[in-house]
Amino acid sequence: MKPDYTLTKAHLGAIRKSLDTYYRDADRTARMDRLNALFVPEGGLAFDIGAHVGDRTGSFARLGARVVAAEPQPHVFRALRLLYARCDRVHLHQVAVGAETGSVELHVNTNNPTITTASPDLIAAAQTAAQWQGQIWDSRISVEVTTLDALIAAYGVPDFVKIDVEGFELEVLRGLTRQPTAVSFEFTTIQKDIAAACLSRMADLGPYEFNLSLGEDHALLNPGWTAASSVQAQIADLPEHANSGDIFARLITPNRSDLPDI
Repeated sequence: MKPDYTLTKAHLGAIRKSLDTYYRDADRTARMDRLNALFVPEGGLAFDIGAHVGDRTGSFARLGARVVAAEPQPHVFRALRLLYARCDRVHLHQVAVGAETGSVELHVNTNNPTITTASPDLIAAAQTAAQWQGQIWDSRISVEVTTLDALIAAYGVPDFVKIDVEGFELEVLRGLTRQPTAVSFEFTTIQKDIAAACLSRMADLGPYEFNLSLGEDHALLNPGWTAASSVQAQIADLPEHANSGDIFARLITPNRSDLPDI
């Protein structure tokens, strides 16, 4: 039996909440644009993996980049399409991204779709975390999966890849064999092991250096860039209530004028 994708009041209310959270805070939007401008040049190419309602997609487009946005949730993708389908620089894909092409089971949180996930391990870790109490993944759907390498084959090597896929970040990075100029991926303090594995994966992929941002600060925490092992130790020391953030990796090149220092 095919899953029911009817847009219910619960879905609509949750999407409205996401739109309010990610679009109505002008200060947050300004911080986000300033941070993204460090990595996304005008006329460049950015991938938004786990686009949700597209606040990063909008940021990349405002910076003058071409954007490839991937979001697997049918109801959320409808909102994303309404917002950006008419933008010539934005290419939308209703698809998950993982280690290989095929399909994956998505665990849907109807009331809070921003934490819908393809990772059963994240759901298990959330059961004993105070800040995740009350979250319910109430349905499952099968969705199509592509890879970063497949998207690169279609659009080219991006200047920046943003990954926010709720515990599935390592699987996304396993589907990447090229070297984007810069990458960010979300981490949570309930899955520090995943963050450490993602850092190791990026270090294996090429000569990258690292920094991080906490929560919704949209600002790099460290005054300089450092090795994967240093950021791994920094995240290991974070208290659980820090909850989440983003790790940034930038490719070390002989001439890095395209990536200004902070």
